Amino acid sequence: MLSLITGANGFIGSHLTRFLVDQGERVRVLVRRQSDVRSIEGLPVEYAYADLRKADSLAAPMRDVQRVYHVAADYRLWSANPQEIYDSNVTGTHNVLIAARQAGVDRFIYTSSVGTLVPPHATRLPDEQTILHLKDMIGHYKRSKLLAEEEALEAAHQGQSVVVVNPTTPVGPGDWKPTPTGRIILDFLNGKIPAYVDTGLNFVSVEDVARGHWLAAEHGKVGDRYILGDRNLTLKQMLQILADLSGRPMPRLRLPHAVPFLASLADELAWRLFGRSPRIPMEGVRMARHKMFVDSSKAVSVLGFKPSPIEAALERAIRWYSENGYVKNPLHGPAAHECAA
Repeated sequence: MLSLITGANGFIGSHLTRFLVDQGERVRVLVRRQSDVRSIEGLPVEYAYADLRKADSLAAPMRDVQRVYHVAADYRLWSANPQEIYDSNVTGTHNVLIAARQAGVDRFIYTSSVGTLVPPHATRLPDEQTILHLKDMIGHYKRSKLLAEEEALEAAHQGQSVVVVNPTTPVGPGDWKPTPTGRIILDFLNGKIPAYVDTGLNFVSVEDVARGHWLAAEHGKVGDRYILGDRNLTLKQMLQILADLSGRPMPRLRLPHAVPFLASLADELAWRLFGRSPRIPMEGVRMARHKMFVDSSKAVSVLGFKPSPIEAALERAIRWYSENGYVKNPLHGPAAHECAA
């Protein structure tokens, strides 16, 4: 079997690539020519080069492919030109779906986001039955992912073999960029988080998310969505786990949401005056006002998804960041002992 992975050099995509290679599958990775491919360097994969925004560049990469894992996405919470996010996430998804259909691909797995399932004011734990609309989405990234997910579900409705997965917040090793969540972990390890706000996310091991994609391809029902998640944790709980693993001090001060809101306003003013990209995007501040907790039991019962302990995933993340020079000062917790070993 030949599987094509878009975004194979990204955080989730690189782990999916490794997983499929370990399964003995033939893998073709679709990247841009200028992409940083350190995360998949040395793996026995075929390389294909295309721009998802250009439909005519996708026919050749699709040749002889049985499965497509469309993982690629522009994951930014701020952009000077938001249209770029829609071009990559919505137009790109539309183009990949059409190219896969024209090539006769057997199975198409679309990587959406848990953000398409969590309303701003949830009165119960959201799950795959939650239906949201564009007006419910906070910011351009979430809007683009909802629109792209709708493209995928419509293709399934039209008879294409499409399954959607909705990862929550993946953590673990190999976050080269790093992702927005990875930056939170790094900021904590480097002593840049003196306080926290009352928010929360569902966290999951990135390796488990990779395996969840394969499980969705094997067992998922066409047109269904599957949340790939594990533990609902407040930010305070997550930082406490990091503190226990790294030996770094746990921040004691909880800030009201007004403080990061004002800091974000100042950041955006600095961008307008000096062209400096905001470090505290308003989109992220608005998201943080709501806990993104979910019920991910469907993937467990239907796909056989079995997430591993999140503490172990965070320990692997800490160890990887430390070994790759992201952490400035030596660690002193259990993760430090692993590094020394």
